[in-house]
Amino acid sequence: MRRNALKSYQSVLILKADLDDAQVDQVIEKITEFLSKNNGSLLKVDKWGKKRLGYRIKKSRFGYYLNIYHTCESLKVSALEADYKLYDLILKFLVIKLSDKELEQEMKSDEIDNAVEETKEKTPATKSESDNGVEEVKEKD
Repeated sequence: MRRNALKSYQSVLILKADLDDAQVDQVIEKITEFLSKNNGSLLKVDKWGKKRLGYRIKKSRFGYYLNIYHTCESLKVSALEADYKLYDLILKFLVIKLSDKELEQEMKSDEIDNAVEETKEKTPATKSESDNGVEEVKEKD
């Protein structure tokens, strides 16, 4: 008999490029509804932003990328993919099963990134941006 244990997944979504931040947040809420409907939960969302696509997808040259880490029952992934297909703001998607080690590594890297940001905020900058050791080269007319 199969076990319906929660597995960890990574979903990479390409949304329509003409969405603003409020609409992207609404899409994330809708995806959270999809996950809860399929007995899953949202772990982490990375907004990669608007990027140029390698080729046209549904007549679009640009797309807004989202990287989502979530849990879901293994038998419900196909239902989640069907929800992704029917949602008109999603141009393309990819769902990847993650091992526990890969998920741990991603969550640790997120904690490290947060710790680095906190230390940058606490320590005052001693060098200006223009004095970073790189000389600027100006072109002659």
